[in-house]
Amino acid sequence: MPPERFSDVKFEIGHVLFIDIVGYSKLLITEQSDQLQTLKQIVRGTEQFRLAEAEGKLLRLPTGDGGALVFRTSPEAPVRCAVEISQELKRHPELRVRMGIHSGPVNEITDLNEQANIAGAGINTAQRVMDCGDARHILLSKRVAEDLEQYPQWRSLLHDLGACEVKHGQKISVVNLYDDQVGNPQRPEKFEKTQEQPAAIAAGSHPPRKNLLIAVAALVAIGSAIVLVYFARHANQGSIAIEKSIAVLPFENRSEDKANAYFADGIQDEILTKLAGIGDLKVISRSSTAKYKSKPEDLKTAARELGVGTVLEGSVQKAGDRVRVNVQLIDARIDTHLWAKSYDRDLKDIFAVESEVAQEIADTLRAKLSPSQSDALATAPTRDTQAYDLFLKGEYEEHQAERALNAELFDRAQSFYRQVLARDRNFALAYARLAYTELLRHWFISNLTSAELAEIRSNIDHALAIAPASPDAHLALAVFYYWGHRDYDPALRELDRTLELQPNNANARVFYASIYRRRGEWQRALTEFERAAELDPRDSQIPGEIGSTYIALRRWSDAEHALTRALAMDPHNALADLFLALTYIHSAGDIRRARRAYEGVPAESKLTLASGWGVIAVMIDHRVYLDVFEKHFADALKAWDTMLTNTPEAHLRKLEARVGIQVLAGQGAVAKPECEQTRTLLEARLAERPEDRNSLTALAWAYVCLGRNADALHVARQAADLLPIEKDALAGPFLLAGLAEVEARTGRAEDAVKILRQLITAPAGQVVSIARLKIDPVWDPIRNDPGFQKLISEPEPETVYK
Repeated sequence: MPPERFSDVKFEIGHVLFIDIVGYSKLLITEQSDQLQTLKQIVRGTEQFRLAEAEGKLLRLPTGDGGALVFRTSPEAPVRCAVEISQELKRHPELRVRMGIHSGPVNEITDLNEQANIAGAGINTAQRVMDCGDARHILLSKRVAEDLEQYPQWRSLLHDLGACEVKHGQKISVVNLYDDQVGNPQRPEKFEKTQEQPAAIAAGSHPPRKNLLIAVAALVAIGSAIVLVYFARHANQGSIAIEKSIAVLPFENRSEDKANAYFADGIQDEILTKLAGIGDLKVISRSSTAKYKSKPEDLKTAARELGVGTVLEGSVQKAGDRVRVNVQLIDARIDTHLWAKSYDRDLKDIFAVESEVAQEIADTLRAKLSPSQSDALATAPTRDTQAYDLFLKGEYEEHQAERALNAELFDRAQSFYRQVLARDRNFALAYARLAYTELLRHWFISNLTSAELAEIRSNIDHALAIAPASPDAHLALAVFYYWGHRDYDPALRELDRTLELQPNNANARVFYASIYRRRGEWQRALTEFERAAELDPRDSQIPGEIGSTYIALRRWSDAEHALTRALAMDPHNALADLFLALTYIHSAGDIRRARRAYEGVPAESKLTLASGWGVIAVMIDHRVYLDVFEKHFADALKAWDTMLTNTPEAHLRKLEARVGIQVLAGQGAVAKPECEQTRTLLEARLAERPEDRNSLTALAWAYVCLGRNADALHVARQAADLLPIEKDALAGPFLLAGLAEVEARTGRAEDAVKILRQLITAPAGQVVSIARLKIDPVWDPIRNDPGFQKLISEPEPETVYK
C-alpha cells in the first residue's frame, strides 16, 4: 500500500489491524505486484475502511507485503474490517493472507526521510499477534478479545489459543476469531511447535534409551493430565451452562374472573423479559415455553426439550386491587424445588414483585449481573397501575395477532396501547410495542403510507428519548429500518444494540437471520437461525424458515429435513406444509406428494408472497395452483368460485385469480369483461399506492388478458425494478421471474430464457427449478423455443451463493 498523507491529529490509543501476505517473498515479482494490488483493492472496498477514512479516523502504514490500518473509532472497527476482508478473500484463493489485531499506544512520527509514519507498542504488538498465525487466521490480542466479549455477537467467534512466543522470548496471549464463514479454525503452526518443545527439552539430558522411556512416561503423564483437565473443565462448563439456564412456563390464572388470563400471561412475560436481559443466563423464549402447561406432567422431558436445567412455575390470582403471585424454581434434572415463594401485594406493587422474582432467580443461579443489568431488573415501566393493566391487555392481543396474523386482533392491540399512552405519555415500552405491532401489520397484512411510517418512527423516537436503554425500542427501530425501508445496515446496528441490552432475545436473532438472507448472505442467515433456535427450541417457525432458506439454495434434502422437524413440533404449521409442497414440486415435479403435504392445512390459511410458488401462482393461490400444474383449469376456477367475497379486498383477490387461471387456460377472450374490471380496480389502487408491487404484477396479467402487451411488459418491469435482487435476495427473484412470465406470454422468448438462466444458478430455488419449468403451464408459449428446450434438457446447475 503506497504511503499516503496522514492526519495532523495526534492520539494515544489506536485500534490496529495488521495484514500481510504469507509467503510473499517466494512469489515472482509480477505475482507480488498483482497480489498486493488485489489485497489493496479488497481492503479499500470494506465498509469499515471507507467509513473511518470518510470521518478522518484512519491511518495507514504500508509494509511491503501488506500494511497496518489504525482505526480511531472503536475496538470493533478493525475486527469488522478483518471479517469483511476474510469474506472477500474467499473469492481469491491465491491470496494467502493473515491478520492480527491489537489496541494500544500509537503515535504519528516523521521518519528520517521526512515521511509521515506510525510507531508505538500498538503497532508492534499487532504485528507480533499476526506473526503467530498462518494463512486465513484472524488473531486477536487478549486485550481486544476481552473488549469483544462484552458484545454478544462476537462471543461465539472467540477461541482462546493461549500464549505464543514471539521475539526475544516474549510471550503474548492470543485468541483466534473464526466461525464457519470467516477466519481459520485450524490451530496455528507456532502453537503446535510450542507444545512439542517441553518433551524435546526433557529428553535432551538423558541417555538415548532412558530418554525414550522418560519421554514416553512424561508424555503419558502429561496426556493423562490434559485429558483429566479437559474433561473436568468441560464437565464443569456444561454443568454451569445447564445450571444457568431457565424456562419460565406459562403462569396459571387462578382468578375467579377467567378474563384475567391476560394478567397472568403478562406477569409471566415481564419476569421472562427481565431475565432475558441477564447475559450470564440462558433464557428460553416465550414462544417455546407457551407450548407447555403451567405444570407439565413430565417436567424432566419438558426441560430436556427446552434445553434447560431449571424451570420457573407460577400462578397469579387477581381480585380488585390485590394480587397474589406464587412462584417456585425447580431443578428439572432431579425434580427438586430450589425455592418457592408467595407474594400478596397491592396491585401498585406488582412491579416490585416482578423485580424481586427475577433477582431471586439470578441470585439462586449465581448469575453475574452488570450494574446496568441490575438497574434494568429494578426498573418499572410505569407507576400508573391502570396504564399497566391496559398495557398487559394490549400485549396479550398482540401475541394472539402475531400468531394468527389477524387484522382485527392487531387493531385491538393497538387500541389498548394508545389508551396506555393517553394515560401515561412517559410509558416508553408502550410506544415501542405500538410501533412494533404496527410494523407487523404493515409487513404481513397491509402496506402503510410514508406518512404512517413517519408516525411510527416518531413513536420509536419518543420511546428512545424516554428510555435510551430500552431493548424493545431498539428492536422496534431495527424492524422499522428493515420492514419499513429495507435499510439493512442501520437495522443490523440496532439489533446489535438490542442484544447488548437483552442477550437472550431470540426474536432479534431471527431478524438478524432474515436480514442476512435478504442481503444474500445465506450461510450467515442459517447460522443466526440456528442461534435463534437455541433460545427458542420449540418454535416451529424457525425450522420452517431454515427449510425455506434451504429451498432457495436448492438443497432439497436439507429443506425436507428441516420442514419435517417443524411439522413434528407443530402439525398445524401451514407455512411449513406449503414449503414442503414447494420442495416436492421444485425438486422432482411431484404433484402427488405436494397435495399430500396440504392435507392438514385449513382451507382458510393465509400464506404470504415470500412463501409462494411464483408471481402468477401467488395471484391464483398456492393450493389451487396444483390444479393448474395438471391443467385442471375448470377445477381451479371452481375452487375460487366457492371462496368468500364479502369484502372489496376479497373480491379483487378473486378477480385477479380468475384472470390468471383463464389466461393460462387460453380463455383470455372469454375473460375480457373480468379483465377489464380487474384493470380498473388495480389502476385505482396504484393511483393511491404507486409502489404496490403485488398490484403491479396482477395488473400486468390483466393487460396480457386484454392484449395490451407493451403495457404488461412496462408494469412487470416496473415491479421488478422496485425490488431488484441486489436489494432483496429473497423476494427479488419472484418479481424478476414475474417479468420473465410476462415476457413468455408476450412473444419475448429470448428475454424470458435469459432471465431464467440467471435465476437457475442464483439462490432462487423457491421460484425456479428445472423440474418446475418442465410442468408449469405459465411457460407453455415458449415451451418449444430452442433456448428454453436447451435449458430444461440440461442438468440443474449448482446454485452459487455465499
